[in-house]
Amino acid sequence: MKNFLEIEKERILFKGEHFFIIRDAFPVSPGHSLIISNDLKSDYFDLTLGERKNLDELIVIAKNLIENEFKPDGYNIGMNCGETAGQTVFHFHCHLIPRYQGDMENPRGGVRNCIKGKGDY
Repeated sequence: MKNFLEIEKERILFKGEHFFIIRDAFPVSPGHSLIISNDLKSDYFDLTLGERKNLDELIVIAKNLIENEFKPDGYNIGMNCGETAGQTVFHFHCHLIPRYQGDMENPRGGVRNCIKGKGDY
């Protein structure tokens, strides 16, 4: 997939001025959602100031949508910016990943675990 502009309309949970929200097609946990820019922007650093400000509001909306259906104990918020950072679809999207007690043996370090051995400190 090159971008998210061809997402089926029935997959969209919410659509705002700058972003829309869907459930991730390959979720790492129940409720894993994506916040995607309405316009083709490569990554977070390509967003305008207004879009970046609006993103915060959409993260809260996505959280509320998740909590209407699931009961997570925490969240990870993530954005992959660039191929080296793991980005595979070069259309801005923010992952909101619900976390559940016991979903990992030791969650300490959180996003630091994206590089092996760096979550231990």
